[in-house]
Amino acid sequence: MSMACKELVELVTDYLEGTLSPEERTRFEEHLVECGGCRTYLAQMRETIHLTGMLSEKDITPEAENELLRVFRDWKANPSED
Repeated sequence: MSMACKELVELVTDYLEGTLSPEERTRFEEHLVECGGCRTYLAQMRETIHLTGMLSEKDITPEAENELLRVFRDWKANPSED
């Protein structure tokens, strides 16, 4: 059974953490062979993880921290509004 792009996006974190079942991992990787857009998305996710891993609290201005916290609070208050 092939995997849709939306399903890949939903599973990307599990893929990167190595928690997919062998069958799901195979489907995920087979989709990547066929879909350039999803290969790009996966590369962007890996780069984001790499770059954010290099940040420290000192790198974030108080204004940016407050904005991030506000956005997160709003998202948590309205989780169905993706």
